[in-house]
Amino acid sequence: MKKCEYCGKEISYHEMYCSDECHTETNKFYDLRDKFQKFYSVINGIFVIAIGVCIFLYSFLRDIGAIGGACSLLILGAMYFFLPFPPDVMIHKYQLKKSIKITKIIAAVIFALGLLVLIFYLTGVI
Repeated sequence: MKKCEYCGKEISYHEMYCSDECHTETNKFYDLRDKFQKFYSVINGIFVIAIGVCIFLYSFLRDIGAIGGACSLLILGAMYFFLPFPPDVMIHKYQLKKSIKITKIIAAVIFALGLLVLIFYLTGVI
């Protein structure tokens, strides 16, 4: 059986979605992704590179490396949580609703890691 692209319920081969609600939610997601895709890609690229640079800087300048890395993780975590755009491969494997949930869980972990690094830096552990 074919599955609904949004929620994953089994549907007939003549339909794409199980309900109008799933169709509406899917269209909202793709419209939002199209609207913010360039912004998302630029911010993602900048802060992923910044994490690498901050890890390198941490060996020379601990303050800048720790704070920069923590802030980069916090910003990426917040962006992934509020703009959860999973890759198309994940959408095809898990359907849209579950993919967004997985992306938000990953975003929460990234945000928590950024908070942990910041707390460890402020308490003097690192």
